[in-house]
Amino acid sequence: MLRSLIGSITPLKGALTRQAGLRIGYVPQKLHIDATLPLTVSRFMALPRRVPAKDLEAAAAQAGLGHVSQAQLSQLSGGQFQRVLLARALLCRPQLLILDEPTQGLDHSGAAAFYRQIETVRQNTGCAVLLVSHDLHVVMAASDRVICLNGHVCCQGSPEQVASSPEYQTLFGASTDGAMALYRHEHDHDHDHDHEHDDHHDHHHNDHPRGPVATVTGPKVAPDANAKELA
Repeated sequence: MLRSLIGSITPLKGALTRQAGLRIGYVPQKLHIDATLPLTVSRFMALPRRVPAKDLEAAAAQAGLGHVSQAQLSQLSGGQFQRVLLARALLCRPQLLILDEPTQGLDHSGAAAFYRQIETVRQNTGCAVLLVSHDLHVVMAASDRVICLNGHVCCQGSPEQVASSPEYQTLFGASTDGAMALYRHEHDHDHDHDHEHDDHHDHHHNDHPRGPVATVTGPKVAPDANAKELA
């Protein structure tokens, strides 16, 4: 599905309408790089065409990459490599940022840090975000719209609407309780900036309206011959 959206394959059925000139940034689920290949971060980001150094630095800063431009890709941690992929996706200044399970293989703290970076990118650039994830807490806490797939579209709508749908409850059952509790805390109240908070909250103010976040989720399946791949 995502490959159809970015234009790398043609859908077998249906129609795909894309705004003319739409800039799309894409972060794949995984990308294998031969560890024996001598390739620095800056050189990788500049493929297949050269990119001005200032643009590389700006994208790296947006992705929270740090000073690793001259490091070999083979020396990076999993979290650093995902940020390299994010920085590469940001080079085109995307209006739509698509991420395919971007935290797969990261530990809990690494995944949490990456999701926070995505929200920072969204806040600072105003781009829309389309994220594929099986992490229900992220789906419910960080999305404006959720699409639940299980071979077909089971349900869609706001996190509250999806979580209350019979189809979603059949798939995930009581495991959604904690996710919905987190969602309600994050979204069901507004913070009054004229009073002091009992708890500390970080608030971001910028000139960019935030783009919407749509998350595609579905049940995890075992990687066997009978399992269907879910977008």
